[in-house]
Amino acid sequence: MNYSRFLTAVSAARKPSPIRILTELQQRSPPTLISLAGGAPNPDTFPFHSASIKMKNGETIEFDGAMMKRALQYSGSYGIPELISWMKELQKRLHNPPTASFSPERGQMEMCVTTGSQEGLCKVFEMLVNPGDTVLLDAPTYSGTLAALQPLGCNIVNVPSDQYGMIPDSLRDILAQWDSHKPDSTTPKVLYTIPNGGNPTGASMTLERKQKVYELAKKYDFLIIEDDPYYFLQFQKPWASTFLSLDVDGRVIRTDSFSKILSSGLRIGFVTGPKPLVDRVVLHIQASTMHTSTLTQVRHLSLSLSLSLLIRLSLSFYRAQRNAMLSSADKWLKDVAEWHAPVAGMFLWIKLKGIKDTQQLIMEKALEKEVLLVPGGVFNIHSSEPCPYVRAAFSLSTPQQIDEVPHILGSVGISGANLNSSAVRMSLWSS
Repeated sequence: MNYSRFLTAVSAARKPSPIRILTELQQRSPPTLISLAGGAPNPDTFPFHSASIKMKNGETIEFDGAMMKRALQYSGSYGIPELISWMKELQKRLHNPPTASFSPERGQMEMCVTTGSQEGLCKVFEMLVNPGDTVLLDAPTYSGTLAALQPLGCNIVNVPSDQYGMIPDSLRDILAQWDSHKPDSTTPKVLYTIPNGGNPTGASMTLERKQKVYELAKKYDFLIIEDDPYYFLQFQKPWASTFLSLDVDGRVIRTDSFSKILSSGLRIGFVTGPKPLVDRVVLHIQASTMHTSTLTQVRHLSLSLSLSLLIRLSLSFYRAQRNAMLSSADKWLKDVAEWHAPVAGMFLWIKLKGIKDTQQLIMEKALEKEVLLVPGGVFNIHSSEPCPYVRAAFSLSTPQQIDEVPHILGSVGISGANLNSSAVRMSLWSS
């Protein structure tokens, strides 16, 4: 595949940092190596000596003096080698990507650590999207994606979706506007999608739809950005197959996150994709953040053996939260709203009957009742257009609080009744 045709001029012009290359080399060298090359500070001058982290299960993770010296020092821009190695094995085990056996030039699977998946997404977009380029994405879609794309001056084209994700027939109709044999500057270069527990809709794409979308990507020669922060929050087994697992051409760039499982504040994400493209992302990291916090990486590596248990615990919690949300919606909104039960993620996407636009309803009437949700219009390209939807995130609030929200929402939206709620201000607004 000709990856160079997808790169922006800025990305194509990036050059490796000699100092960063030396840092990577030093990481992989024996401890007997004497280096006068790097400008790293001496960790003996740092005020931190050791750390002890107590887990909820009673276990304790100890960082002795030697480990702390490493965790507080600069590291390579791809990520610390042990974490990268573990994550590559994890991807192979979860997705069995065909690209794992490719040559580097053909698009061999490569990975890098990012400061949350949002950093990875932004750097991927800036690598691929020029002003005037066409980008395809779900309608509606994550507002953070719109915030990253719109300043790039690209042509954003929404592809209709439903409870099963992006609709391939609608994508095919949109792509038919271009002649794949005569590509020009407006031919779509990139398709972006959240395939599991989509934000805001909670939709999850079926395997059949993924296969059809991938075939269209091959026909029209565009890349697929698979943004999957809710992959580990799938409530049904077996977990869905991914675009990465279907990638026989090396045209999928996948972003993952541990924010929903390990910690959102520690900011760990990772980008998986064809080596020629991931290498370009790393060149951007070299020139910007340099690397994700080494301390954060070392801490996550220490939790890698517990990942399966942590996933099970998180799934059990969020499944119960989802069920509480659905039970409350059935009780209070059955006659006044429509929704589909999400099979992954943190969100319920609610359409209020007889309501043309939810902006005033949510930001004024519901807020007066001390309930905060997200009006659906913020997830559209043109946020000022009327939208009858509301996004409710069931991640933070208690089941008791969750039960109050549909009651109040139905009241202020349909009957205008003046409820006396005892609820404190609860935030169902999530990232």
